[in-house]
Amino acid sequence: MARIRAAAVSFLNARPLTAALEGSKRIELVLAEPSACAAMLERGEVEAALLPVGALPGHDYEVVPGLAIGADGPVQTVILAGEQSPAVWDEVYLDTASRTSQVLSRILLHERGLHPKFTPMPAVEGVARARGTKGALVIGDRAFGVKANHILDLGREWNALTGLPMVFAVWAGRPGALAPEDVAELTRAAREGMGIRTELAQAFAREAGGDAEKYRRYLTHRLRYSLGPHELEGLETYLAKGAALGAFPAHTLRFADDVVRSRRARRAVSLDTALQKGADGERLDADEAELLDEKAPLLELGLAADARRRALHPEGVVTYIVSRNVNYTNVCSTACHFCAFYRPRGHKEAYVLDREVLGKKIQETLDLGGIEILLQGGLHPDLGIEWYEELFRWVKRDYPAINLHALSPEEIWHIARTSQLPLPETIARLVAAGLDSIPGGGAEVLDDEVRRRIAPLKCSTDEWLTVMKAAHRQGLRSTATMMFGVGEESRHRVTHLVRLRELQDETRGFTAFICWTFQPEHTRLAPGDNGAHAYLRVNALSRLVLDNVPNLQASWVTMGGGVAQASLHMGCNDFGSVMIEENVVSAAGTTFQMDAEEIERHIRDAGFTAARRNMRYQRVGS
Repeated sequence: MARIRAAAVSFLNARPLTAALEGSKRIELVLAEPSACAAMLERGEVEAALLPVGALPGHDYEVVPGLAIGADGPVQTVILAGEQSPAVWDEVYLDTASRTSQVLSRILLHERGLHPKFTPMPAVEGVARARGTKGALVIGDRAFGVKANHILDLGREWNALTGLPMVFAVWAGRPGALAPEDVAELTRAAREGMGIRTELAQAFAREAGGDAEKYRRYLTHRLRYSLGPHELEGLETYLAKGAALGAFPAHTLRFADDVVRSRRARRAVSLDTALQKGADGERLDADEAELLDEKAPLLELGLAADARRRALHPEGVVTYIVSRNVNYTNVCSTACHFCAFYRPRGHKEAYVLDREVLGKKIQETLDLGGIEILLQGGLHPDLGIEWYEELFRWVKRDYPAINLHALSPEEIWHIARTSQLPLPETIARLVAAGLDSIPGGGAEVLDDEVRRRIAPLKCSTDEWLTVMKAAHRQGLRSTATMMFGVGEESRHRVTHLVRLRELQDETRGFTAFICWTFQPEHTRLAPGDNGAHAYLRVNALSRLVLDNVPNLQASWVTMGGGVAQASLHMGCNDFGSVMIEENVVSAAGTTFQMDAEEIERHIRDAGFTAARRNMRYQRVGS
């Protein structure tokens, strides 16, 4: 297999994207300054480059989805510096290392009504000349040591001007040069690099001198490595403003294909035999499950799933729980393409709930007969394990009756990395502080081919399952989920179900499974098949494949009451939660709501008896 050549900068900010490429069998890394990376790509000396975004216009380069170097506030290493205020500058020396920052300087000064002469010049010489009415642009690691009376951080200035993140660089390739496997390799390296940012900061401190903790905070707090909806909006705004200024031609982003088209040979399977096996509770293999997903008529698939539901829950009772979904923060660093809820840190709509607000929400839940708080949030770069421990202890001290169903595997993985702790110790400390159980959020589709496309910086399938295994081993119970309808194929959905079933064989830690369709409104991800028919098919298939998961929960929050009622006759035995509050799905345009009385009416009208439960599916008094 021939490797492609990819150029990248040696700056500290690029190392989380490049460090894990050393020794890669697919990509040969060539290190150079940003402007040299652009020139090498233009001349055809490399197939791909970690490219300053100012070098995109005028070319038909294909951007790698999901990955970038950017900031949603101060960036520290892209600055304008001078002895006097920028208001009096009559000339600015522009660091020749990056065209992106040159254009950004012009945009930001233009927006202030300032129009000095701009002179390209190497940074060292520019800083030396930045005296009196002269200013200088400095980018990269050399900016750490710049001392001046007046410094403009261009990340902060851009954020103040637009309210958007600034994207400085992206992986990009010549048209058709990047195979999906190359995109996958760049994504793998980025995800691995996110987990070793502390080590990278320490290594840089040994090389260059300085404070390792300052560098760590730079990599983890200042920089963003995602290219999600907000970052794309920031990038497109930059390109539009640069074009309006005449700095480069108008440009429309193009993206590299990131779908790895791999298929295993499927053996011949009888549809009737597979349906009967599922209805009888015999274990279906992946070939049989894929055939059912693709070919089984919905009615027959639903009847088989209903037979399994009746065998597992013959009493005709459908359960539900009274809980509240509290999202403690919407700040998140993964920028998933399917998410309309998250905001970058520094965004005007970003928040972290304080104790007063949280306490009010918990007390309202108790007053309404609720017994559980489903506490989830974004991957906030500033919140370490101590923050969660203090929060959980406070909840358990002031509201001891509440069950703390909190933190998806993605959040726990993030906490462990941010706090530099082993995963088992992280979970043990959270349990000691009051964690009772874990929701199954963040699974989306447990197939890395899909995850790379929709959420490249999220934890991998194996990492998600590793958290669940570690939690189950410490006695925690959890739900399992799947969000589908993001353009995945049957094989991806079946892989997801089989991986869950394998873990359940080992731990018996999943109490229930919930699936729902992707809600595309206010996101930038094109939906796949996400209608009621698709939901009922996947729901029924899940009941047949997950023969060792005792409960299946209807998703009325995304599908509405009528479809949820139908799912009770296609495998579901639970109607989910009253969900006094919900924010993530509703941010994407779905606004179904029900109180306990309405849930019970839906259950009765579907021909079942309603009963309240707790997270472990034990009945509780109504």
